[in-house]
Amino acid sequence: MLLDVAAAVLPGVRRVRAQKEPFARAWAEAERAALGSGKPLWAALGDSMTQGIGAETVTGGWVPRLNTRLGEPFAVVNLSASGARIADVLDTQLPRLAALPTPPALVTVLVGANDMLTRPRRRGTPARFAELLARLPAGRAVVATLPRGNAEAREINALVEAAATRGRVHLAELRGPALAPLRGSLARDWFHPNDVGYERIAGIFEPPVRAAVGLG
Repeated sequence: MLLDVAAAVLPGVRRVRAQKEPFARAWAEAERAALGSGKPLWAALGDSMTQGIGAETVTGGWVPRLNTRLGEPFAVVNLSASGARIADVLDTQLPRLAALPTPPALVTVLVGANDMLTRPRRRGTPARFAELLARLPAGRAVVATLPRGNAEAREINALVEAAATRGRVHLAELRGPALAPLRGSLARDWFHPNDVGYERIAGIFEPPVRAAVGLG
C-alpha cells in the first residue's frame, strides 16, 4: 500500500505507524481493567482512529477525551484495530462484543475510511455496512457518517441516516464542515488526526452519545 511505501521514506509516517502495537497493548490492558471495574461498558468499534493513532499518547484519542468530557461514567472496551475495514468489524469486533460478560451500555462505530481508499475496496461496502447496522444493539449505538463524496460513501451515509430516523442508531456527523479546518489537526503522517483533530471528533460524538445513554 501507499502508506507502506511512505513509511519507508518519511519519518513522520514511521513515527505514527510505530504507535500501532503500543496503543493496541494499552487498550488490551485497559479492557482487562474495564471488565473488572463494575462500571457500565462502552464498546468502541472501528479502525485506527478509534485506537487514537496519531495522538501524542493513547489517552489523546477521541474515545478517552469523550469519556473525560462525560465525567468518565464508562469503562471502555476498545475493540477497534488499526487498519480495520467494515468486514473486520463484522467478522471480528462484533463477535467480541457479543462475547462480553455484560452487554455494553454504549456502542460507538467509526469505520469505513480504509474501505474508501481504492475502487476495489469500495465494492460491496454498502451491503456490508447495512449488515453492521442491523447487528448493532438498537438505541444504544452511535455511528459516524463517512466524510467522503464517492457513491459508496453516499449510500452508506444514507443507510446511517435511515437507521437514525428509525431510532435504531444515533448519528455522529463527520460530513461537510464538521472536521474543518484540516490545517493543524493532522498527525505527522498527514492522514490520521492529531490531538487537535481528536478533540474535534470527541466534540462531534458528544451530543449523540449523550442522547444515546440519557446523559443531560
